[in-house]
Amino acid sequence: MNGLMLGTWVNSGLDGDMRRPSGRVPSAFALGHNVANQADVEIVIRRLVEAGGTLLREADAPPHGGFRGYVADPDGHAWEIAWNPAWRIDERGLVTFGV
Repeated sequence: MNGLMLGTWVNSGLDGDMRRPSGRVPSAFALGHNVANQADVEIVIRRLVEAGGTLLREADAPPHGGFRGYVADPDGHAWEIAWNPAWRIDERGLVTFGV
């Protein structure tokens, strides 16, 4: 799928992870952007906020591993910016699972 992945969450889990109510069901969602390095999470979040986004959650390490934070774009859509150490992202932006 050229790097596109779909993940599903129970609505209450998504609300807690992005630290805001997700709105009416079934429209609750967050878009995700995976980066190649842990440091890139904070860089991308900072750039999005500088471009008019709203910080929803500072980058931190969730209990399941990795590193992530949330930003709302100017239209209010939530974006998770994430780094997962188990996912390799190649020069084309394609994700490979595993080590």
